[in-house]
Amino acid sequence: MTSRLEGDGKPVVAILTMHDPQNLFRGNRQNFQEIIKTGRDMGFLVYVVTVRDLKLQSPTVKGYMFNSADQSWEQKLCPLPQVIYNRIPNRDDEALPWVRRKIKEIQQHPRIDLYNPYFFNKWRLFSWLNKSRLTKQWTPLTKRLKGFPTLHEMIRRKPYLYLKPEDGKAGQGIMSVRFQKNRPLPYRIQIQNHKNSTTYKAASIERLWNRIYQETKGSSYLIQQGIELAQVHGRAFDLRILVQKTESGNWAVTGIGARMAGAKSITTHVPRGGTIEDPEKLLPIVFGQEQAETILGEVRKAALHIARQIEKCSGYAHGEMSMDLGIDSDGILWFFEANSRPMKFDEPAIRKKSLERIFQYSSYLINQR
Repeated sequence: MTSRLEGDGKPVVAILTMHDPQNLFRGNRQNFQEIIKTGRDMGFLVYVVTVRDLKLQSPTVKGYMFNSADQSWEQKLCPLPQVIYNRIPNRDDEALPWVRRKIKEIQQHPRIDLYNPYFFNKWRLFSWLNKSRLTKQWTPLTKRLKGFPTLHEMIRRKPYLYLKPEDGKAGQGIMSVRFQKNRPLPYRIQIQNHKNSTTYKAASIERLWNRIYQETKGSSYLIQQGIELAQVHGRAFDLRILVQKTESGNWAVTGIGARMAGAKSITTHVPRGGTIEDPEKLLPIVFGQEQAETILGEVRKAALHIARQIEKCSGYAHGEMSMDLGIDSDGILWFFEANSRPMKFDEPAIRKKSLERIFQYSSYLINQR
């Protein structure tokens, strides 16, 4: 580690993550390298810092920088950051008491801005969006699964349902349930596995509940009205929207991608067999060119309203979020999910713009100070 202080009066942004005894720190290294390179090109000093190494009382911090000459990470002495970009990789890390204490300390620091402080909880997202007449129109009927009575009530109202873990990610633990009245085994449940899904059929709702109980094992689940998504060649698709704050501190849509479900998958997540598609090509196949353009315009507006409502209700500053919106076969828009720490978008134009916006918003925060 060098004793010379990096920086030379540049604006300073730190990427916050967790330490790792074997690999220095955790998180997506490729992503961090790209963030650091973009920041450097835009005139920032950028480094990775672990929660453990971030000493807020000290003017300097042990941070990690990427040395492109020998493709290695080096620990260097860096100035205290002006902006902290939170990339703590998962909920379990974030829930650790000492990590939560450090996040609180950062939030109270007079000279540091932190954005995206916490992961979202699915139930809270829906209750926040339901508080506004504007955003409520996009939320499917959603309840907390509190046992057999919730299932019984929901299946009476909606014969197609989804069960989702409250704190799940990337489609883990998701199930879909259908009630088809005139079949000998009218209840069917489809359970998402790694790349495909398994279907079970049941004669009674009690049998169905036994299976669900076996799968959920007491963890917190939501039960939600299923939406018949628009399909192309028999495969459902939904839209991934990235919204970020710009140099003016306002929300803007960075890009919209489409994700198409794998042949045997009940979600559109790429790790579960989904594919990356272009919404400007998919939507016209289903709705025709004119309606497709109208839908994309609605998607952009809805995403901004949703981001503002989530931020307002969360009580914290956010700089970016990704969200999943579905379009049903009638062209109606539905909200499914928002993520406060978006995965990187694979579409090159969205990716480039998303990296630049991290620093445009950081500039705004620093200038506001």
